Amino acid sequence: MAMDELTEPLTQGNRRALSRAITLIESTRPDHRARAVALMAELPRRQALRIGLSGTPGVGKSTFIEAFGKMLTAQGLKVAVLAVDPSSARSGGSILGDKTRMEELSRDPNAFIRPSPSRAELGGVARRTRETVRLCEAAGFDVVLIETVGVGQSETLVAEMSDLFILLLAPAGGDELQGVKRGIMEIADLILVNKADGDLRETALRTVADYAGALRLLRKRPYDPEGFPKALPVSAYTGEGLEKAWDNMTWLADWRRDHGHFVARRAEQARHWFLSELRAGLLARLERPEVRARLREVGDAVARGEGDPDSAAAQMLDWLDASDAGLQAHERRA
Repeated sequence: MAMDELTEPLTQGNRRALSRAITLIESTRPDHRARAVALMAELPRRQALRIGLSGTPGVGKSTFIEAFGKMLTAQGLKVAVLAVDPSSARSGGSILGDKTRMEELSRDPNAFIRPSPSRAELGGVARRTRETVRLCEAAGFDVVLIETVGVGQSETLVAEMSDLFILLLAPAGGDELQGVKRGIMEIADLILVNKADGDLRETALRTVADYAGALRLLRKRPYDPEGFPKALPVSAYTGEGLEKAWDNMTWLADWRRDHGHFVARRAEQARHWFLSELRAGLLARLERPEVRARLREVGDAVARGEGDPDSAAAQMLDWLDASDAGLQAHERRA
């Protein structure tokens, strides 16, 4: 398919074109990657509010996203949900069942839900989630929710592709201040304690107070106004607290825009992903057949004791440089 045949319907908000574009950028085939890069270069620059969401297992992320998404679409906003499912380390497969857990939101004409496999990528997001966010923005969505696979020190890359990072926690979860890693606490803009209803309401309010106290002990970040980050109670079941949470999110985003932090943060994120793509491209060079054969040869020699790992690695790097130089000379002659 020619790129213009996909770009035009995508920018007009065609959901099928958006789905096909996401499938294209998630493909690892070299010809598909070339087409995906060309497509990304053609996209118009539109901005949605990017919200990263992570939470402990069983906290009700899908229930929260459905209730929160329905509230936003009721206000006339277009919402895209990018849900990342963990992939099996053994088979590589993923369940991708987020649409079944968000049944009502998946039928909403102003919502779009796309589950993607993590494919063993660290950071809680899929390999091409960042590009998927760009596609959703180009398709005219106002809010993009990025749900990570879990919570912990490794689930922090979502903060490098979102404007706001929300941490969803449950009440009565034991010693949660120890259970949740400090690293993810330090990047959270808002902590929402879910299930603040019924018999758990009082427990949830105590948990909010505990987290509010813990947040005050963290080092002040230059892009936070007074009172942020903060903890709030919400109930995805009753909807209580969702409006207040949204008001806090939009107020914080507006404050950062007014004070120059919003644009500066996106600029730093662009720099981060440039370096990330560069590293990925360099690692991909090691997958060329001739390079893999050389790696096996040198690795076997090191295993036999015919050299130490450091000098062998240095020799391998020299060989790569010479190989690339020869390849470039051949391409110029051709």
